[in-house]
Amino acid sequence: MKNKKAYILGINGQDGSYLAEYLLSLGYQVFGIVRRHSVAENQQVRIDGIRDKVTIFYGDLLDQSSLEKTLKEVQPDEIYNLAAQSHVRISYDIPQFTVQVNALGVLNLLEAYKNACPNAKFYQASSSEMFGNSIDPDGFQRESTPMHPVSPYGCAKLFAYSIVRNYRHAYKLHATNGILFNHESPRRGSNFVTNKVVKTAVDIKYGFADELIMGNMDSYRDWGHSKDYVRAMHMIINHDVPDEFIVSTMETHSVREMVEYVFNKLNLDPYKYVKQDAKFMRPEELKYLKGDSTKMRSTFGWKPEYTFETLMDDMIDGWEQKYR
Repeated sequence: MKNKKAYILGINGQDGSYLAEYLLSLGYQVFGIVRRHSVAENQQVRIDGIRDKVTIFYGDLLDQSSLEKTLKEVQPDEIYNLAAQSHVRISYDIPQFTVQVNALGVLNLLEAYKNACPNAKFYQASSSEMFGNSIDPDGFQRESTPMHPVSPYGCAKLFAYSIVRNYRHAYKLHATNGILFNHESPRRGSNFVTNKVVKTAVDIKYGFADELIMGNMDSYRDWGHSKDYVRAMHMIINHDVPDEFIVSTMETHSVREMVEYVFNKLNLDPYKYVKQDAKFMRPEELKYLKGDSTKMRSTFGWKPEYTFETLMDDMIDGWEQKYR
């Protein structure tokens, strides 16, 4: 039996790097697409440990020809689209680019997939941001909850989610959506709120910073670990029937709780160091996310191995190791 081939867009990101490692452990051949940057050393740092085990191509979601060419060459069994302009607040600064990549880029990829390897299975990284401030009466968001996004990022992701469903039905493609709630790790970019908090708190502990500037402290998120969520991606794409699944911890915590936990873990008083600045506020805030992943759990037996606390501990340890 030949090894399965996986084609990962965004392989150099947080999720892409963990997914590549996980699939390699299952015996897959792994191929990845990265956009060309002028500083190659920084571009692939998350996959440095597996560079000799994966095949990397240059490509771009905005360049359908590059996608179609590599898909024809690789003929993958599974395609994972984890590539995006992934920062919600920054999507307000660059809304047109965000929509081009996160919406039209997915359409480009679906066309390339349909033309080059229509028998492959396809996974789209959809987002809890698609729900916006729409919440069911019991306080959860689930697959049936109406979607009313409140950012350019969320709007673009909703188009991508919808066009994946359209291509599934129109062209009989095995195209799936994983609606992932917030997930973090030591590999998270330090301009995302969780790693910003952890990195700055560790900086303060070691004398490299003296304050943490925050935006909204009272938004609530359902935070999980990327390692748990890439396992879920693999289950979703390999389900007999292409479908949508929410992946979440089913718990919610405020940014304030997260800040307090991290600072207390480092024996620091958060309110001695934390300040707020309106420039880090979103023009329209998403106040509350809490995902109901019952369908995911009952279908596959999936459940997260990390808790909110062990996730934060892992991120704190990641930054402390750098200083050690």
